[in-house]
Amino acid sequence: MEIQSSTPNQPQPYPAHFKLESVVRPNILALHPYRCARDDYSEGILLDANENALGHAIVSQGPSDDEAHVAVEETLALPLHRYPDPVHLPIKARIASLRSLPAPENVFLGVGSDEVLDLLIRIFVKPGISNTGNDKILITPPTYGMYSVCAQVNDVDVVKVPLGVREGEIDGSEGGKNGRFSVDVEAVKKAVIREQRELGNTIKIIFLCSPGNPTGTLIDLDAVRELLEWEEFKGVVIVDEAYIDFVGSAEDADPDAEIYKRSAAQFIGKYDNVVVTQTLSKSFGLAGIRLGIALAPIPIVQILANTKAPYNISVPTAHLASKALSPESLSLWRKNIRTLKHNRTFLVSSLTSLSQSTLPDSTLSLGVGPIIGSNDANFVLVRILKRGAKVGELKPDSTRAQKVYKYLAEEVGVVVRYRGNELGCEGALRITVGTEKENKAVLEKLVGALGKI
Repeated sequence: MEIQSSTPNQPQPYPAHFKLESVVRPNILALHPYRCARDDYSEGILLDANENALGHAIVSQGPSDDEAHVAVEETLALPLHRYPDPVHLPIKARIASLRSLPAPENVFLGVGSDEVLDLLIRIFVKPGISNTGNDKILITPPTYGMYSVCAQVNDVDVVKVPLGVREGEIDGSEGGKNGRFSVDVEAVKKAVIREQRELGNTIKIIFLCSPGNPTGTLIDLDAVRELLEWEEFKGVVIVDEAYIDFVGSAEDADPDAEIYKRSAAQFIGKYDNVVVTQTLSKSFGLAGIRLGIALAPIPIVQILANTKAPYNISVPTAHLASKALSPESLSLWRKNIRTLKHNRTFLVSSLTSLSQSTLPDSTLSLGVGPIIGSNDANFVLVRILKRGAKVGELKPDSTRAQKVYKYLAEEVGVVVRYRGNELGCEGALRITVGTEKENKAVLEKLVGALGKI
């Protein structure tokens, strides 16, 4: 398979030590991708793909003026009897414009980010776990769990280098104004060298989650750049930016510029060894349509496209994604993000106040600890403390946090996420930023739970 060149404004490969052909698995390089007539001809009398020319046989039911019925009718009017566009160039063009990329060809679309992550491992990392000579991935826990799941499914070993954990610096809060978690670049380098020189293995991918899940902390782009330019590492750095649109505050004059300033997407077209994954599931509120995105150098996008299943993005998904990326929808999208950031500020402020609160008729702490992480995502990570602790006394209690989690879900119908088993997150609950009403409800129910447990 001949690999395309990078973007026209980047004539020389960079960094010089990175050779894509030596990182991609040989069988993937030799792959003859599936092709169909629709790749070349999309109009006319289409009798090439053995579709049902009569169309679907779905009968729509319900009042014609019902909003849900109208939406169903709109969906049924789509060309559902045809296979989807294999390329979706208009959608890619809108994404490229939104993220200030060199070209639409720098965009790959997958069935959710999880398909993208799985494909990247399949492309770059040779399966098999033995004593030596293995390809591996490197992750930085606490982090998104699907990196390890995809690795296990593909019979790939995982090297874990924990995030650096800083203790309180300002006003007793954990990690000060920038949160407590950061990439330990030197530890990552030591792990790569150890695998390579001592164990005879090769780290093919470094996964970085920014903002992190569950940490909610943005990764410093200087750390990403240092790994991209480090000559000892010949693989690919993948930056997972599912939550990138929530960085900054509701008061930012130009939120798009703030996002770009913090996003590794600015490295696309400058580095050949970086991939940035994003999604429509979070800030766009479209988790149900399953559209994941990879922003990458053109050669990597080409390899992803050659390896994926044909027609992976459905007609309804493409239709809704195109609508979501229209100028009118993007205006509402920005407004919604601003509202969520306001709601996040309220939730953070309220939880911070609760950390100074006491149990009823007592001088002992209610048990809400400090927020950890820097709140760059649409969730907050907060500690639950041991019952009987004094106000200001930091004693995280994972057992109590689990009980609070179960009580909230089973007794009062509020579902949050227990994260106390994650490194550096002892006693922590992850609370998604909800509507104003939902945020007030979770705070009220949390206080009630801590009074009982």
